Amino acid sequence: VPDEHRVLCRVTWVLWCGTERGNTSSLKARSVARFGHGAFPQGLRQMRASLRRADCLVEVHDLHIPLSGRNPVLQEVLGIRPHLLVLNKMDLADPRQQVLEQLRQQGCSHVVFTDCQRDSNVKKIVPLVAKLVSSSPRYHRAESTEYSIMVIGVPNVGKSSLINSLRRLHLKKGKATAVGGEPGVTRVVLTRIQVCETPLVYLVDTPGVLPPKLADMETGMKLALCGAIRDHLVGEDIMADYLLYVLNRQQQFGYMERYGLPEASDNIRHVLKYVAVTLGKMQKVKVLTGTGNVNMMMLNYSAAAYEFLRAFRAGHLGRLTLD
Repeated sequence: VPDEHRVLCRVTWVLWCGTERGNTSSLKARSVARFGHGAFPQGLRQMRASLRRADCLVEVHDLHIPLSGRNPVLQEVLGIRPHLLVLNKMDLADPRQQVLEQLRQQGCSHVVFTDCQRDSNVKKIVPLVAKLVSSSPRYHRAESTEYSIMVIGVPNVGKSSLINSLRRLHLKKGKATAVGGEPGVTRVVLTRIQVCETPLVYLVDTPGVLPPKLADMETGMKLALCGAIRDHLVGEDIMADYLLYVLNRQQQFGYMERYGLPEASDNIRHVLKYVAVTLGKMQKVKVLTGTGNVNMMMLNYSAAAYEFLRAFRAGHLGRLTLD
């Protein structure tokens, strides 16, 4: 069993002080406020301006963290409009019944699990949105026969992928908006994108918006593991350490077979050694000797940590829910 106190203390030190012990380059110098990629105030203003044209709000979130990191400011913006929560990446995470109960207690009575890469369950969204809108007052849009939907959520949860998936299913058309594995691909609120002909449905993609202040350090780590915060702002080695702690705590030992470990370990450097050896992650290092500089090949632990995180995000370490 991993040493929870050791891992979380290390995470807390880095996120709070902005630096590793013995490292003078501060994360605060790069501004922790940039966790939101500069999109928070600007993105929120754009969303509020577009909100009056929206009949329904579709909030997309990562099923890895169904409870953590949902932006409370975005939830305030929801107002009285119909709200649908889409928990994406169902192929990579394990939905739990107690999570659904907690979401219902938070007021999320309409929840859909999706995999936007394979269009799984995406076909449920348009009929559900139409039902929600038809049973709710539309005020100044009461005469309109079309539905206008705003897609919101934190960075890198699959908002743009959802729009493209809906277009593939209902219009048999390709991408309308760029997607990527890094947060912050969508930078501005886009013009309306048609995703369905019958009924006529338009969606508006929005930039991912994180709250200006995270609830606690562990929430920040969960968001970072899911790619909502850029890796370099936290540090791949710190994230890999926390990921190993979570894997061991949930008894997900798939990393042992994948990287050839003889037994489970809570020592991240020991695990990354096996990752580097398995994947051939080496680096050339100059060593000063009595006869001059000598080039030596050594294990690249930074590259190994990056690959360890990639394996988790691709689902190679098991279906894992962090909450």
